[in-house]
Amino acid sequence: MAVLVARQGRELQRYSPRTGGRIVVGCIPYLVRDDGELEVLVISSQKGHGMMFPKGGWELDESMDDAARREALEEAGVRGETGSVLGYWHYKSRRYDQTYEGYMFPLRVTDELQQWPEMTSRKRTWATVEQVMDGCQHAWMREALQQLVDRHAKVQSAL
Repeated sequence: MAVLVARQGRELQRYSPRTGGRIVVGCIPYLVRDDGELEVLVISSQKGHGMMFPKGGWELDESMDDAARREALEEAGVRGETGSVLGYWHYKSRRYDQTYEGYMFPLRVTDELQQWPEMTSRKRTWATVEQVMDGCQHAWMREALQQLVDRHAKVQSAL
């Protein structure tokens, strides 16, 4: 069995020329249930509370969608296929006095691992869209989720 380790450090981080803050890439891991409804995977913060999506710094040696998939693996223990970017948002870091640029991708989950790098510091939970809209404290993440819901509704109506 291979041991998976999360990347650490800021040496390879990309920074925004517009804000000076880090460029962060994340994803919304999801499945489509038999009834056509979306189910999304959320994680807790490293402090063990809250409801958020996997995200982290975009590094110099990877593409944006590679970064999104890496964060999903490290923080939530899932693998999947990314779709086109849902959008990007500016948000204020709660830990640092900087504005970050956050890009979010949808990630259709194809594999859920039993062990992953951050499993001891994060909880993962499958939830409905409504539960996440009610429970996620980050407005920009709720907006990204709404983009995914709208995109999914368009696809469903075309079927």
